[in-house]
Amino acid sequence: MADIRSYIKEKEKREKREKKQADYKEKIARHKMAAVYRILLILVILIAFAAFLVIQYKRRVYVDYDIVAMTEREATNGATDVRLGNSILTYSKDGAHCTDAKGSVQWNQTFEIQDVILAVSNDTVAIGEYNGRSIYLADSERLIGEITTAMPIRNLAVSEAGYVAAVLADTDVTWINVYDSSGELKWEGRTHMDDSGYPMALSMSPGGELLMVAYIYVDAGILRTKVGVYNLGAVGSNVSDRLVSTYAYTDMLIPCVRFLNDDTAFAVGDGRLSIYTGSHIPVEASGHLYDREIRSVFYSDRYVGLVFLADNSENRYQLKVYDTTVADAGGAGGKDFYFDIDYTDIFFGKDNFVIYNDTECLVMTMDGIEKFHGDFRETVRLMVPAGNAYRYLLVTDDSINTIQLK
Repeated sequence: MADIRSYIKEKEKREKREKKQADYKEKIARHKMAAVYRILLILVILIAFAAFLVIQYKRRVYVDYDIVAMTEREATNGATDVRLGNSILTYSKDGAHCTDAKGSVQWNQTFEIQDVILAVSNDTVAIGEYNGRSIYLADSERLIGEITTAMPIRNLAVSEAGYVAAVLADTDVTWINVYDSSGELKWEGRTHMDDSGYPMALSMSPGGELLMVAYIYVDAGILRTKVGVYNLGAVGSNVSDRLVSTYAYTDMLIPCVRFLNDDTAFAVGDGRLSIYTGSHIPVEASGHLYDREIRSVFYSDRYVGLVFLADNSENRYQLKVYDTTVADAGGAGGKDFYFDIDYTDIFFGKDNFVIYNDTECLVMTMDGIEKFHGDFRETVRLMVPAGNAYRYLLVTDDSINTIQLK
């Protein structure tokens, strides 16, 4: 009997210990779950707060701007200011120079050019003269060199990597020569109006591997344009004349071809926008038709914008924007935006675009939200994005102002 009572007592003690241990583990589990719930609650609150801030940021409308920095400059009579990367290129018939956002002159080149031909790829520029034989190559930081051609220059294209394509006029034929930054001839192509046609427009990819050319020619009394892409790299070495892609368009004039980046390009004709993709052998990914006259073409490394007269009586202009990063480039007709101000330039940001002239500015998001519409305090020659959101450089006759919308 004693053994039984002892056994029962030991069993009761063991069960109490096990119950205590179970209760302890349950308390720990409840504590851990409570901690998890608290963390999840905090995360939900943070996400909701972040979403609130994003929504407020997207909905925020700016009514004015602050000048956060100002540098004096002297405008050159008869000079033109253009964007070169995030710097300012100023050129005239007497020379060119590049200025950074702080007003420091990065380089200066003098020349005498009556009819300037300018080609820009991000922060690289080629400057030549129509019917001249010299090409000045530079980027936003330095002069790279001078290229001399054997024949008169008719057109230019440049790559960010420093390659230059020049259309050169010969007696009976037209040449397209590609030079590296040292002036060495890397490739030459021969064209004739009776076969391949006349090179009306050309563009190089930023890396310099691809060259796109729009040729105009007449076949059986019909005007045609042929867009050809040449691969100047390893892939093109296995193809005749390095011509890796060809597309023909009947009864259409294509005065503009451009590379947006190393694997996306577009061609704008008088009735069609074609978008091409491919880093070695580009193919036509999409085509968009229209039956109205294009007034202007603008682009970035992602977007292509076409300006028409508005198709309604309420607005003056209509901007169609195509996003080349999506499969249908913004839908069959792109995205439509309407505006009424005269414009000297339009440029794209990551998710917005800016329309401006010398006295006023309109900033709008790709969702159609008007973020800013106001007047400048001085006459503006050039407007350049300054990196941060809604911060820009305003170039005037006597200053470079860094502004922040507010």
